[in-house]
Amino acid sequence: MPEDQITATVEDLRGHLAETGAHPEEEFGPAAGFAAQLGGLAPRPAEPDEQAENWTWTADIFNDVRMLAVHGDEGWEVESLDSLGRFVCRRSTTAALRWEYRREVITGRRRTKVLAGLEPEGWELCGEWLVYGYFKRPRAATAGPEGALKTPPATPLRTLFLSRRGKLALAVWLVVVSAAAAACFIGALGTGGLAITIALVSMFSSLYTSHLETAKGREEQRHPRP
Repeated sequence: MPEDQITATVEDLRGHLAETGAHPEEEFGPAAGFAAQLGGLAPRPAEPDEQAENWTWTADIFNDVRMLAVHGDEGWEVESLDSLGRFVCRRSTTAALRWEYRREVITGRRRTKVLAGLEPEGWELCGEWLVYGYFKRPRAATAGPEGALKTPPATPLRTLFLSRRGKLALAVWLVVVSAAAAACFIGALGTGGLAITIALVSMFSSLYTSHLETAKGREEQRHPRP
């Protein structure tokens, strides 16, 4: 939107609010969505982008926030988290926006408090996993026209982004499973023993990861960021 048009629009809106005495958010809705629609930077809810790209990816709990920032800067908007905890994303091919994300603990009574604090700032809950809620906001809400993405990069080929801890856990799992497979091959373990070993290793790996995620969530809840 040209600068002179921005100035004129702001003056018109200010005059409208002065005449009606209405609260800005009650009159126009959340700031982020209104800013994006007003600037023509994103399709309106009633006008879905049929040519949008779709991409699903995942990361471990120690790497998700960093990768959300990376992919959000490339125009990927998280629409939801699926049952496996993967981020289901879309990106407009005609008017891509840069997105910013944040993760908050939203268990129990904290949920209402977090939502009440973030929604007026334009943050929208886009998915939940265990104790966490993931929030998104178009960067245009704070950066204006700079929040638009003129030339989106290609869709990433990878769909899994692990931190060092995540890679270490995966390596340990592979070593144990490989050892069990070798034992089965030489006769020390039967087919049933191999299946039981893999199941047990997978179960303990999942339990340990869940424990780490829950512990990290509790730590963030005790020391919330401002």
